[in-house]
Order: sequence, then C-alpha cells, then structure tokens
Amino acid sequence: QVQLVESGGGFVQPGGSLRLSCAASGGTFSLYVMGWFRQASGKERELLTAISGSGAGTFSAASVKGRFFVSRDNTKNTAYLQMNSLKPEDTAIYYCAAGRTYSDSIVYTTGAEYNYWGQGTQVTVSS
Repeated sequence: QVQLVESGGGFVQPGGSLRLSCAASGGTFSLYVMGWFRQASGKERELLTAISGSGAGTFSAASVKGRFFVSRDNTKNTAYLQMNSLKPEDTAIYYCAAGRTYSDSIVYTTGAEYNYWGQGTQVTVSS
C-alpha cells in the first residue's frame, strides 16, 4: 500500500509561483508513474502532468504546458509540481497520484490508471 502526502499549497497572487511536493511511502517509488491532477469547484478532475518511473517520460496537458513542470527525486521518494505564471483559473485542489508501471518511460494519462491518491492540497490564486 502506497501512501501519498501533498504539501506546498497555499495562497498566491496572479503571476506567482508555487512548488508542490508529493511524498510517497510504502512502496518502491521508482516503480510508479506519478501524476498531478486538480479539481476546481464544480468541475471535473483534470490531469495536469505525469512522469514515468525513471523520469525519462513526461506528459503535460495543453492547459498548463510551458507553465507547470513535473519532476521527481527517486532517492527522496518525492514528486514535485513546479507551477509558474499562476492564474486565478488555476485555483483548485491539487492531488498527486501513483500508478504501478512496468516500463521506465511510459506515463499514464487517465485517472483510472492510477492506484493511489493523496489527500490533496488547496491552491488559491487571487489578488
């Protein structure tokens, strides 16, 4: 059983930056694809970015490409989401998720492929 704990959320002004962290425990971290999702009030959950077990493969949704960047440190069992040029429409609860993989480079792009989820961290972008 993998446990995921997000941190780093908070309040930021438009144009600002935040870095979210997702600390994993209970499994071999490098065997999991890590994804970052968000869900805004009244909207469906949205996949933002994903990174393969080795970090060799990544995916970014069009809505955040060039602004949000995913990374991971397998020595620290932690995934990161660097968010730049934040906009009010980025306000949401942000979740990390882990999906078991048997490939170093494959990333998962649907929520159904992820087995474990964190509790979420709130990000609010407002002036």
